[in-house]
Amino acid sequence: MTAEAQAPPRADVARPRYRRLSGRETDLAITAGFLLAAFAVLGRLWADPGRRYLVDGGQDQTQWEWFFAVTARAVTRLEDPFFTTLQNYPGGVNLMANTVMLGVSVPLTPVTLVFGPSVTWALVLTLGLGGSAAAWYRLLRRHLGASRAAAAVGGGFCGFAPPVISHANAHPNFVVLAVIPFIIGRLAGLARGQGRPVRDGAVLGLLAAYQIYLGEEVLLLTATGLALFAVAYAAFRPAAARAAAARLAAGIGVALAIFLPLTTYALVWQFFGAQSYDGLVHHPSGNDVTAITAFARQSLAGHQAVPGPLDASPTEQNAFFGWPLAVLVGALVVWLWREALVRALGVVIGAAVLLSLGTEVTVDGHPTGVPGPWRIVSKLPLYESVIESRFTLLCVPAAGMLLALGVDRLLAAAPAGTAHAVRVRLLCCVLLAQALVPIAPKPLAAEDRPPAPAFFTDGTWRRYVRPGRTLVPAPLPDVPDATPLHWQVEAGLAFPVPEGYFIGPFGPGREGGYGAARRPTSDLLAKARDAETPPVVTDADRAAARADLAYWRADVVVLGPNGRQQVLYDVLRELLGQGRYEGGVWLWDVRHLTAGAG
Repeated sequence: MTAEAQAPPRADVARPRYRRLSGRETDLAITAGFLLAAFAVLGRLWADPGRRYLVDGGQDQTQWEWFFAVTARAVTRLEDPFFTTLQNYPGGVNLMANTVMLGVSVPLTPVTLVFGPSVTWALVLTLGLGGSAAAWYRLLRRHLGASRAAAAVGGGFCGFAPPVISHANAHPNFVVLAVIPFIIGRLAGLARGQGRPVRDGAVLGLLAAYQIYLGEEVLLLTATGLALFAVAYAAFRPAAARAAAARLAAGIGVALAIFLPLTTYALVWQFFGAQSYDGLVHHPSGNDVTAITAFARQSLAGHQAVPGPLDASPTEQNAFFGWPLAVLVGALVVWLWREALVRALGVVIGAAVLLSLGTEVTVDGHPTGVPGPWRIVSKLPLYESVIESRFTLLCVPAAGMLLALGVDRLLAAAPAGTAHAVRVRLLCCVLLAQALVPIAPKPLAAEDRPPAPAFFTDGTWRRYVRPGRTLVPAPLPDVPDATPLHWQVEAGLAFPVPEGYFIGPFGPGREGGYGAARRPTSDLLAKARDAETPPVVTDADRAAARADLAYWRADVVVLGPNGRQQVLYDVLRELLGQGRYEGGVWLWDVRHLTAGAG
């Protein structure tokens, strides 16, 4: 046989060729990748969102689910979304002063009604992480001129940086950040003269107003970062700053004209309405200098908290960027120092870090006696309520932009298709891997929470609570344990409860604090739950209990499953007599004690 005859037959059809993705398809693929990454981070929660609980978030998931449920109720019943007495009865809760995120809780009302607030909680966190990363990606592509690869690196870092992942345990208002890149983009367009002041100013006003209903603290931090950037950039490029000033002023003026009518009522109610407060009191919470280069618990290179800087709350690890990233960002600033944009971003990072150190600089857990600039800034209006360690959140977008710029500048240094280009790309990948892989997020810890007692889920409570009257959980819901709010949600928010977990006023100065000022009975029950030695019940305690139950307009007192249930039962028996066990709870019908109340 000839060689031709021995050769295998040629295929009649050509080998399949893989079509390259178009630009839009690539953008969609990158966005889908961000969403998949967000789902992976929250995978343990999504395993069963109705039962799973993010354990590092303390009581915050319960609080947020309550907020989502109350908003859905307000929407469907046309009730006031800014105030409710379902918690802290009869005083109520100023919802606008509690960051209920009406910007997501209102449009997601159908999800809450159909699937429950637990699914809404998981969905908000997932879309917040993935959507914010996609929004930063868009900003870097459109306004920084970054390549898709560089923008994906920068956007991914901005969406999944260690501080953001830390807040994903408990604070969706610091996770849903997608509006911020659009605000920055509009301002950048106005500064460069690429848009129209009236149109772009109107959009800017709408975006800022929407952010008010997502999270005001984020807007305040953003405004601070933009002001720092503007001052620094103007110092480095005064001519460009003067040319942009008039356009920015015109656009911001239009934005204010749109912003104020959409937010004035809500802000007036927040600061002057019922149960408003004047500043939020919190303990000094500046970042330890060591925390800047340490690794967060939720990072791949992190570990469980130990005494020292890593002892920070898992929901407030606002720095923890890791030393490889800190070194890389510093190197990028030095390398690209000639660019005014880079210098301004460096100023933002430096100022944010200094502000985050608090009133006194601490290094490795040891106070140095050196005062921080926060000592001055904290006295300014609005800033007194800010947790100072959160200022390092401003470092996230600044570092993300530097990463995108660095990738593009490095790749541009070597012509494509050459051996040198291959080496440069390999170097770029190695540098990024060393800086970003150690701070890549681990899946957030989640566990099954105990089911709500049948007393709440099957409607047994209806036999004991009349319309307009309250059910009093024992102990009452508060910051250490807000579980009764979950039971209230499971019962359809059909009855109010006293006290709770929220931010409200304390004392004649109306200083903001968490929870309500305890009455004698709630204080006694909290001691029974928390103290090693059970409290002794006196006649004065019994008299106070009758007065408190009357004040609360209580119909029934309920003791659900609790690690200190026997101690609590003994205290309640001394206060109210023998209880009755029904539907998985101990209960005391107190209608005869409060018949004349209210």
